[in-house]
Amino acid sequence: MLGLKLPTDPRWVNIVEKNIEEILTDHAYCEQKAASNAISLLVSYPEHTDMVDTLLSIAKEELTHFEMVHQKIKERGYKLGRERKDEYVNDLYGFMRKGYTRNYVLVDRLLFAALIEARSCERFKLLSEEIADEDLRNFYKELMISEAGHYTTFIGFARKYGAGHDIDKRWKEWLDFEAGVIGKYGKKETMHG
Repeated sequence: MLGLKLPTDPRWVNIVEKNIEEILTDHAYCEQKAASNAISLLVSYPEHTDMVDTLLSIAKEELTHFEMVHQKIKERGYKLGRERKDEYVNDLYGFMRKGYTRNYVLVDRLLFAALIEARSCERFKLLSEEIADEDLRNFYKELMISEAGHYTTFIGFARKYGAGHDIDKRWKEWLDFEAGVIGKYGKKETMHG
């Protein structure tokens, strides 16, 4: 369903289970960054009213998820650590077209967001099925269901506002690029690492 070319190795969950505090802190910041990205897009493209409305809803939902993850951190006696650099996201960002027309940039920003959402959803699914901690298994199942549609929302807006672009071709290019990138990750207790 997500179209990802290279699935996460299920052994990644074993790495995550060794440092729950780290995955929760990293996850919290992923939610914050997703909210910030939605806000950045709506500020950059305010002329697309329907997209602004949807991105406002997504930003609110992502902040609610940040709050939920932060609550899990506190329930377990942990503290929210400092923000981590997301090397996976930075690698993907390098593939984004820059210096093109405003419309090209919008398409790539939307597909970039869609891809990150797809990979996050895939990781949530894996955690919901494989992590030994029952509370976290249920928590990630709830989040996976909640976030499952975000990636299709971003692709949908790319199709709507990407007139003159072959969105399916560009999406395939993103998926191919991501398959090469994700192969070097999955070895750390972070959401994308």
